[in-house]
Amino acid sequence: MRKQAAQPLTIPDSVQSRMAVPDAALLALLGSRDESLRVAEEMLTADVHVRGNELTLTGDPADVAFAERVFTELITLAERGQQVSTDAVRRTVEMLGDGEADERARIGESPAEVLSLDILSRRGKTIRPKTLNQKRYVDAIDAHTIVFGIGPAGTGKTYLAMAKAVQALQAKMVNRIILTRPAVEAGERLGYLPGTLYEKIDPYLRPLYDALHDMIDPESIPKLMAAGTIEVAPLAYMRGRTLNDAFIILDEAQNTTPEQMKMFLTRLGFGSKIVVTGDVTQVDLPGGTRSGLMVVRDILGDVDDVHFAQLSSTDVVRHRLVADIVDAYARWDAEGERPNLRAAAPRNGPPQDHRRSRRR
Repeated sequence: MRKQAAQPLTIPDSVQSRMAVPDAALLALLGSRDESLRVAEEMLTADVHVRGNELTLTGDPADVAFAERVFTELITLAERGQQVSTDAVRRTVEMLGDGEADERARIGESPAEVLSLDILSRRGKTIRPKTLNQKRYVDAIDAHTIVFGIGPAGTGKTYLAMAKAVQALQAKMVNRIILTRPAVEAGERLGYLPGTLYEKIDPYLRPLYDALHDMIDPESIPKLMAAGTIEVAPLAYMRGRTLNDAFIILDEAQNTTPEQMKMFLTRLGFGSKIVVTGDVTQVDLPGGTRSGLMVVRDILGDVDDVHFAQLSSTDVVRHRLVADIVDAYARWDAEGERPNLRAAAPRNGPPQDHRRSRRR
C-alpha cells in the first residue's frame, strides 16, 4: 500500500499593525526610562516597536490582535492622565488573558475601567483598585449595607475599606468612622506589657492607624478622634451599642467567635454601613474555637443586602513574592502536610519501629 506523503505544517503568515499614540499619552505609556514598554515587550508574544508616536506590532495574527487590545487599554489609561506603571502593564495583560475578558468589557470591567477608578486622593497619591476582584469589592461596598471582604494577606481588604470609609466621611454620607478589631494575639502574649489599658491595646490597633495616616492628614487625626468623628477601639467595646450614621469596619474578623460576630453585626444602626475583613487561613483563636468569619457565610449567605467578596493570591498588591507565598501555603495545606505538633511520632513510622531498627 502506498504511503501518503506527510503534509507540511501550515504556519500563519506574519502580520503587522500600526497604532498612533497621542502626544499627551506617549510618555505616560512608555513609563519611566521606558520600563513599562520593556515589560510589555517581555509579556507579549508579538514584537513591539515604537518610533516617534507610532506603535508597530508584528507577529502571528492572534498575537498581534491581543497586543492591540493590551495597548488600547494602556493608551486609554495614559489619556486619562495616569502614569502607566509596570504593575499596570502586568495586570492589564493578566486581565485580558482569560476567556471572560470580552464579557467583562461589555459590562464595564475592562482593565482601563478597573485601574482608573479613583477612590481617594491626598497629596498627589490616589488610591485605586488594582485588580478586577478589588474593583468588584469596592463596587459591592457602594451597593450593599454589609460587605465581607475575605482573602489572604496583601489583597487590600482593609486598605480599600478604609479608603471607602474616608470617602464616605468626606462626602458627608456618614458622620463618623468606627474601626475595630478583636484583641487576639498572633501567637504572642502582649497582655503583660506595662502601661495603661490604651497602651496595652494599641499594638492590636496599630495597622488601622497606619492606614489612616495614608488617607488623612496626620495632624487632623487626633482632633477627629477627640471629637468622636473617628473611633478606633477593640471589638469588646462595641457590645451594647447601636451605631447610626457610621461607616464601621471590623478588621481581622477571622479571630472572632460566632457569638462575637453576631454581637458586632447587630450593632448596625440607621444610615450605617459595615465592612468585615479577614483571612480565614490565619486564625489565631485558641485550639478548638470556631471562627465567626468561617461560619458566617453559611448563616447569612441568603440574606438580602449582605455581600461576600472573595479575594485571592491574584489580588495581592504587596511585593510579588507575597502572592507566591500565599499559593505555596495553600498547596501545603491542601496536601495535608501540616504537621501535628501534638504527636511525637516521626512521619516515617511509629516510634517503636525506629527503636527496633536502632537496636539492630
